[in-house]
Amino acid sequence: MGKVVLITGSSTGFGRLAAEKLARRGHAVYATMRGVAGANGSAAAELAALAEAEGLTLVPLELDVTEDGGAERAVAGVLAAAGRIDVVVNNAGVASLGLSEAFTPEDVDRLLDVNVLGPHRVNRAVLPHMRKAGAGRIIHLSSIAGRLVIPAMGPYCASKFALEAMAEALRLEVAPLGVESTLIEPGAFPTPIFAKLGGGTDADRSAGYGPLADLAGQLKEGLGEALAQADAPDPEEVAEVIVAQVEAAPGTLPFRTRVGADTGPLAALNGAAARSQGELLHAFGLSRIAEAAAAANPA
Repeated sequence: MGKVVLITGSSTGFGRLAAEKLARRGHAVYATMRGVAGANGSAAAELAALAEAEGLTLVPLELDVTEDGGAERAVAGVLAAAGRIDVVVNNAGVASLGLSEAFTPEDVDRLLDVNVLGPHRVNRAVLPHMRKAGAGRIIHLSSIAGRLVIPAMGPYCASKFALEAMAEALRLEVAPLGVESTLIEPGAFPTPIFAKLGGGTDADRSAGYGPLADLAGQLKEGLGEALAQADAPDPEEVAEVIVAQVEAAPGTLPFRTRVGADTGPLAALNGAAARSQGELLHAFGLSRIAEAAAAANPA
């Protein structure tokens, strides 16, 4: 039986690709985005037209993850239409480049509002339903930058590190209730997010760094060249992983799944972290929690 799936950030990129793939595989997909009747109206119209042409259950739905109450309305709308939500894909996110000092507190706050508080709002909206059902899966789109730090990407890395911590704590808390929390960690892929890279608004702070002042520009240029090559990684690869995670049977997914050749260094790091996390839980007398989490997400 097809799953009922809510995906955030579905106007472009991984979210858009996954929404279309899942709908074509028979799932009921609620492709959320902000500005369904405004900035993303064309994307919403394209998805609606695709649904009509191919007889898919693919529904564009308004959801700005930074808006308090927005997630509750979107979840309520899906529950009213479909009666349940089996999987949430927390895909909405923004990226940034720039020296850390050039980011004002307000700049960092905007980044965290989307990348950390956004998924938290969505999770809080859907968890009462999933807990009551004793089943459900919440998939979080992280990044290689959620495990390893890249200079000129400090605030972005911080937001993804925070997302990883939040997703793992959630995993430990809800696994005994039959709900799963997983992470997908892509490397660098050519998606529209790179065209929307923000930066710190206090440019004067960068002036004192001398040659390093243009570190962000150099990084962006290097990434742009690499991702424009014919052999650049295909975003479809990430979308396929999302599809596989939506369709996987309960208790069969690892907690962290890395995607992309450049994420190789994460293999040893993730393995060591999993062992250390288990040791910590046992030392704190939380063996039962550790065992439930291990059963939900086998190594």
